[in-house]
Amino acid sequence: MTHSASFRARSALLAAAVAAALLAGCSGKDEQAGPPPMGPMPVTVLDMQPQTIPTSVEVMAQTEGARESEVRARVGGIIVKRMYQEGSQVKAGQPLFQIDRSSFEIALAEAQARAEQTEREAKRLQGLAAAKAISQKEYDDAVSNNALAQAALRQAKLNLSWTTVTAPVSGTTGRALKSEGNLVTVGSDSLLTSIYQLNPIWVRFSLSESEIAKLPGGRLTPDSVKGVELVLPDGSLYPKTGKLNFLASTIDPVLGTQQLRAEFANPDARLLPGQFVRARLLTGQREGVYLVPQNAVLQTAEAKLVMTVDAENKVAPRPVQTAEWRGKDWVITGGLQPGDKVIVDNLIKLRPQMPVAPHAPGVPPAGAPGAKQPDAGKPAPATPDARPASEKAEQPAATQGKA
Repeated sequence: MTHSASFRARSALLAAAVAAALLAGCSGKDEQAGPPPMGPMPVTVLDMQPQTIPTSVEVMAQTEGARESEVRARVGGIIVKRMYQEGSQVKAGQPLFQIDRSSFEIALAEAQARAEQTEREAKRLQGLAAAKAISQKEYDDAVSNNALAQAALRQAKLNLSWTTVTAPVSGTTGRALKSEGNLVTVGSDSLLTSIYQLNPIWVRFSLSESEIAKLPGGRLTPDSVKGVELVLPDGSLYPKTGKLNFLASTIDPVLGTQQLRAEFANPDARLLPGQFVRARLLTGQREGVYLVPQNAVLQTAEAKLVMTVDAENKVAPRPVQTAEWRGKDWVITGGLQPGDKVIVDNLIKLRPQMPVAPHAPGVPPAGAPGAKQPDAGKPAPATPDARPASEKAEQPAATQGKA
């Protein structure tokens, strides 16, 4: 082979090698620019452990004041003044309304004059009757007239005192039904306002015969109720437990229900009369149950399900049996075992056998910002310098100074 032919062959081989290297570099860049592979979805899980909770029956209820007193006018007249702030706390005997006194003052003056006249007449005739100067009937009539006049005087004094309408009990006042300038009359138009005693407060409810049949022994007695809890309209539990203070001895023949009433301490007036709540009667204990958040229990046409994480960190649907709500949790009576991990978020994105990355509540998943990395923040171990001493001594002075 000539020298020129050999040179051409080497050039062709070099060009082929360069082309292969360029193709390899482009391929590597394309692979780096592609989307990274998706990892398991992070999910929050709760570790299930059996619990013992009180057994209960929950029904709709309504609050009412322990005392709900109507404030009514005992005499008629024009209201000239309202002497309290609507919705404020008042004491028993505190003035609330003032009715015009003028006509009652006049009536009292007339009754006073009449009483004094009949008293003088009875005393004058007393001596004449003793002397047999008048008949006994005349004297008896004078005594009776005096008694009637004295009674009318007392009534006139009461009527005048009733022009100041006072609170019959202590409590919280309601809206004033009459204002200044309104005419109030005795009878159906005499209601001025109401007063409610809020501490303690009562809760009234009833149980149907089917609900009573679920209780221990199939009947309701004061001894079978350990306490009463209240579930407020926002789903939270009232912090104080109440007790029954009334249990009807008969069943309503129309509704088929038994009336009950419970009493609760209400020092901060959090509960108001007329409020709709749910009353929960505590009747015993239920053992070996699990509490799962309501949003983690899925309802299907066939059953209720929860999503769990199996030993391979994959999604495993699990049918469960539920009892009642307790706060914001379902009471699970069957379908779970101790140590099961129930998923409580990202449920709409999950599919059976889907790989997930479980983590406890409040703990960020591995790889997420803020998650603790292994050996993070530890300085790298120093590598020992194995060079001979002669080479170390030959290190430049500038480098030694920096060291």
